[in-house]
Amino acid sequence: MTEVIHARGHEHVSAQHASTFEVTTDDYLTPAGDCILAIEADRVPADFDPAFVEACRDEDATITVTVEADGHSDTVTGRGDPNLEFTNDRSAVGRTSEYVDDRTILLEADFAAEGFDRKLVAALGDGAAVTVTVSVTIT
Repeated sequence: MTEVIHARGHEHVSAQHASTFEVTTDDYLTPAGDCILAIEADRVPADFDPAFVEACRDEDATITVTVEADGHSDTVTGRGDPNLEFTNDRSAVGRTSEYVDDRTILLEADFAAEGFDRKLVAALGDGAAVTVTVSVTIT
């Protein structure tokens, strides 16, 4: 199952955060937002299909997020958890930790914002259109 978010980069995208990455509906970004990869997202976790959310809550779920912009892409993989809420109406966050809140869409990610391909990050910093594909499989 797959959910797709369309957003755009911003001049302040730095992707330096060591434990999270985020896509937000906000229409601005300050330099302090070092986990944010894209703004003006057209969808949020609260919009995701209930069947998709239920699959992500399976203990055996593998959740993959692919970020694509201006011919560059990178993919990060994490896991699902029964405690994932998918209720936030502002942003989606991937985490390298096991912390869960209403924004969390995957746990124990391979890497956070700082791990994304630097050519992709440069495109995001140039304000490129972004496609974020969130997929779940149960093993």
